[in-house]
Amino acid sequence: MNDSRSLLRRMDDSGVPLLIARLVLAATFIYTGSAKIADPVDFLKQIRMFQMLPETPPVYLNASAIVIPWLEVVAGTALLIGLHVRGAAAASLIMLCTFTPAILLRALAVRAEQGISFFDVKFACGCAGSAEVIIWTKLLANVGLIALSSVALFSRSNRFLIGPWLDQRLGSLAANSGSARDVQV
Repeated sequence: MNDSRSLLRRMDDSGVPLLIARLVLAATFIYTGSAKIADPVDFLKQIRMFQMLPETPPVYLNASAIVIPWLEVVAGTALLIGLHVRGAAAASLIMLCTFTPAILLRALAVRAEQGISFFDVKFACGCAGSAEVIIWTKLLANVGLIALSSVALFSRSNRFLIGPWLDQRLGSLAANSGSARDVQV
């Protein structure tokens, strides 16, 4: 047991699992967020289809159609460049843990309405435009993204991140400017 823990710790310390998780999540969230930003009316229709938010007042639906895509792009960009990775991973995990059950519930409703096998259910889930997807594969992909978000959130590694490097640089600049002020006084 101790050997497997040390192996996991060594893998995490290498930074490779975190780097892979960051790159996959960044590509996914930047792509899906950009597709939604490009067609906000279509995304609004997709949100309405899930019936998770009240239709009146319309501010809830409209705000969601505007905010969610930008949140995805910002989180994806932060993961890509390695800045505020834990916060971006938490945001992606929250989004995925909200979207995935909504997709599952909608798929179960479609299955019941149409009387088809769950594995035959497909619809436009709003993830990246209006293209229909086979839902069980989308759910499987989301579970993988949840796992990657968890890796990014709980990794202890600081390798391949710009955040710690930037903090170090800003700290040394602040220390140098503080000592310069002390000399001038």
